[in-house]
Amino acid sequence: MDRIQHLHIFVRVAHSGNFSQAASQLGISRAAASSAIQHLEEWLGTRLLHRTTRQVSLTRDGEELLSRAVSLITKMDELRQEFHPDLQGVAGKVRVDMPSRIARCFVVPALPDFFTAYPGIELELSAGDRITDLAQEGVDCALRVGQLNTTNVVVSFVGMLELINCASPTYLARYGKPERADELDQHLCVNYISSPNGRIAPWEWVEQGEVKTRQLDSITTVNNADIYIASALAGMGMIQAPRFDVQHHLDSGDLVELMPQCKPLPMPVHLVYPSRHQATKRVKSFTTWLEQLLSPYLSSAA
Repeated sequence: MDRIQHLHIFVRVAHSGNFSQAASQLGISRAAASSAIQHLEEWLGTRLLHRTTRQVSLTRDGEELLSRAVSLITKMDELRQEFHPDLQGVAGKVRVDMPSRIARCFVVPALPDFFTAYPGIELELSAGDRITDLAQEGVDCALRVGQLNTTNVVVSFVGMLELINCASPTYLARYGKPERADELDQHLCVNYISSPNGRIAPWEWVEQGEVKTRQLDSITTVNNADIYIASALAGMGMIQAPRFDVQHHLDSGDLVELMPQCKPLPMPVHLVYPSRHQATKRVKSFTTWLEQLLSPYLSSAA
């Protein structure tokens, strides 16, 4: 077993936190996985993992090696993809991370068309509202909505996502329908905790070109987009959400748009790549397809 194979096993063990699970994923025995890590530690002259009976964790040297190992393995895969005659063309695995609602509402339903166009590509899709360390987790690209608070990445602007104010008919029947920003103090909102900073996002709107914010009264605080919209549907307060996210609720009458003259600023959408990472043909094929898929829902103004 060569050093590259040892690194493959190390990365899989580090990500799974368990020798048995990593071995199962790789189709080898637990003993073989453990032996590979031991050989790698002996070759490097340092301990890479803290071992317990149930799980493993990275040492400081292990953490340093992980990001470098992922980068090296990616580059080796790219070299093989470029020069191997049986692999030339658009093929291989693409690892992508994006917000869960965009994945569910747009990307997953359209994937059959993508795979028809690119049958040689295998997609590994993770979806959530968390920030991902792209290099360490081996992610080729990520779709991010909102202001970016990350460094050591390559960023490509995709478009601006329209946000609107809305509430359910149940809420409006109880509290009335606000028509102007000076009526907001008489209303409740559903608080949303922002993932990047852990703070409650204030109610925001643009009035005569000026961005204004206010912390409204609330009886519900959430940190998940699905629960945020569900809370509005249940009548627990007003929300500010991407139009695409609530359009079917607006069409059905389950939500009502409020104060269109006082909408919040649109949110930027970016594709983010690991620093110093040159996108392969397969990654470029996916991101080009993704941008085309999302373009009807985004404006181009930065």
